[in-house]
Amino acid sequence: MTPSENKTATPDRSSLARPVLNYAPPVKRLPSSRWVEGFFIFQMIAQVALMMPGLGTARVPVRVAAFGASILLLMILPPRNRKHPAAWIAAAIVALLALAVIHPLTNTLMAGVAQAFMYAAILAPLWWVPGCRIDERGLRRIVFLLWGFNALNALVGVIQVTFPGALTPEVSTVVSGQGDWYVEDMKITLASGARVFRPMGLSDYPGGAASAGFYAVLLGLGLWAGEKNPWLKIAYIASLPMALFVIYLSQVRSVLVMTGLCAFAFLGIMMLRGELQRVIGLATALVAVIALSFAWAVWVGGDTVTKRLSSLIDDKPGDVYYSNRGHFLEDTVTKLVPKYPLGAGLGRWGMMYYYFANKGDRERGEIWAEIQWTGWVLDGGIPLVLLYCGAMGAAFWVAGKAAMDPQRPAVAILAAMVFAYNVATLAMTFNYPVFIGQSGLEFWILNACLFATWIGSRRAYYIIGPAPTAPADKPASAPRMAYAWETN
Repeated sequence: MTPSENKTATPDRSSLARPVLNYAPPVKRLPSSRWVEGFFIFQMIAQVALMMPGLGTARVPVRVAAFGASILLLMILPPRNRKHPAAWIAAAIVALLALAVIHPLTNTLMAGVAQAFMYAAILAPLWWVPGCRIDERGLRRIVFLLWGFNALNALVGVIQVTFPGALTPEVSTVVSGQGDWYVEDMKITLASGARVFRPMGLSDYPGGAASAGFYAVLLGLGLWAGEKNPWLKIAYIASLPMALFVIYLSQVRSVLVMTGLCAFAFLGIMMLRGELQRVIGLATALVAVIALSFAWAVWVGGDTVTKRLSSLIDDKPGDVYYSNRGHFLEDTVTKLVPKYPLGAGLGRWGMMYYYFANKGDRERGEIWAEIQWTGWVLDGGIPLVLLYCGAMGAAFWVAGKAAMDPQRPAVAILAAMVFAYNVATLAMTFNYPVFIGQSGLEFWILNACLFATWIGSRRAYYIIGPAPTAPADKPASAPRMAYAWETN
């Protein structure tokens, strides 16, 4: 045997089967952000439709349609593997409200089902929105759409008080049904001596333009901070004096306070991010805008503006709040919670009572709810309060994490705006029932959009099973697994 024959034979490595890593085809493309944009456009059309004269009994279907569209989209865009952390808590809230329908003190079955449906529709975006493909540009379009509508809303409010009688819709039947004295109390006296309704904007409620002013300020600041187009930056800044003007003339001091709190929170987060230059620019612009808008409001509204706002500084803030809304919170804690720890049944307050309740049933009669905390206690007691606080906490957590993300600065600026918006919304729960109407629906949509954008901007890998082949750039020793990824 020759030496060459004594050598151990070396196998040909090219003939060996290699356990490798293989990338499977990308997952099915997600629906685009246009679904969310279309939903907001439908909401805006429904709100404007309420201004049409002679709408009468059609008001109820128009109001219901705005929320029914959210449930419809949940059926069209079923939940996917991406769900907002608050979605699991929201599911518990809906289950709790479903049980509350059969509460022995629920006014009527129709009122109870309507109230539960309202909660479900408002929370539904936590499931269907994250299933959409929303990138940073899509999120900016959505925010721009909201800003544009609210800026237009505020502009209509400006016209209504500057030119009395112009673009003024019929007052809501909820207001007119309270009596002539209540309707008259919804009016203000201008510097010219004219008596006009508080600016309604694109709503049928006196003072309704105040909310539009708040959103125009918040969204305008967030868009301005991240905008590069000079013309759009001018448009965002130009909307701020108009927005503050309608807040002053609406006489809703709480919204003015919430607007200041929101702006302060936004600037604070930007400071934490190290955006000093942007903060200086925003602060300088805000000082100029506040001075200009206040002078404008006094010129049009006269003493009506100065007397109303002076009450914010003449007394202690705590005393001002207690005299206006604080006693409602005290009654909720000291009277309603001990009496109804598990809720007082559904359909006993708000629009559901007005439209669907049996008003002759004294045992299940109306309980006045001026603030959101009262509404939560009445609908689900302590369990509903804790669950909704948990859902809001999850929204804060996502917005805070996204706002401080150093790898996605464009998304982070919008996330800082959403975080500030969440702060203001939480504060508003002590002023009125924000989560039982369109404002609550917009809250969850905006937070769900932010979550979808932030999560979608990263590569998410999913193990899907064994693979027979591998890309050339992957090591032969890699585990015998396959992965797929989903990106925007």
